Amino acid sequence: MLLILDFGNTQIKAAVFEGTTLLNKYWLSNDNLEIELENIFLTYPQITTIGHVSVTHQSIEALDYLRNRFEVFAIERTGKFPFLNAYATPETLGMDRMVLAAGAVLRYPAQNRLVIDAGTCVTYDYISADDVYRGGAISPGLQMRYEALHHHTAKLPLLKASEHPKLVGNSTENSIHSGVINGIQFELEGFINNYCEEKENIIIILTGGDANFLAGHLKNTIFANPNFLLESIVLLHQYQTND
Repeated sequence: MLLILDFGNTQIKAAVFEGTTLLNKYWLSNDNLEIELENIFLTYPQITTIGHVSVTHQSIEALDYLRNRFEVFAIERTGKFPFLNAYATPETLGMDRMVLAAGAVLRYPAQNRLVIDAGTCVTYDYISADDVYRGGAISPGLQMRYEALHHHTAKLPLLKASEHPKLVGNSTENSIHSGVINGIQFELEGFINNYCEEKENIIIILTGGDANFLAGHLKNTIFANPNFLLESIVLLHQYQTND
């Protein structure tokens, strides 16, 4: 049984897997990390292996504590990946994007794939059917757009996402919701439509913290899976260890 940890800037995602099946998911805090981890181990005493992607300063002590009790593996840039990286600056490609690309290749072989990760930023990653990572795009995420309007103007309020805003906002708040949510919807649909027109046999995977919210606003056929990064870590670990 695996425990997968994804160390972020503000929180830590944890997920328990039996093989490739996700059993449970948690959001952990840096302040009470060891206590929260112990609660997971009590619930799932069968956990034998810990996996992680990114290492922040806050995570170093936690990983040292875990290494004393479990097999710990890290997904690192120097490891083997199931695609050829054709990015012009491969050393700048984020590990999260590399893991998502690997998961797309392993989960959906012999297809063109577009992975959209809707989190703090929205990232687009295209991997061709011949398993070559071609690149993509990066734009501000949903909450970042709200924060930018608030912080870079004198009077616009800081808002949070609203369900299905009208196209024509009849107040300042409604206008912000329309601009942010309809704007990101039009962006997503524009990217998806253009990829679908140019690439045959393409699968669209939408993931990230805002995946479920945004999926309800899209007309395109997509696979919405907020847990795709966590699942991709497991798939990539299996790929690297079974080689």
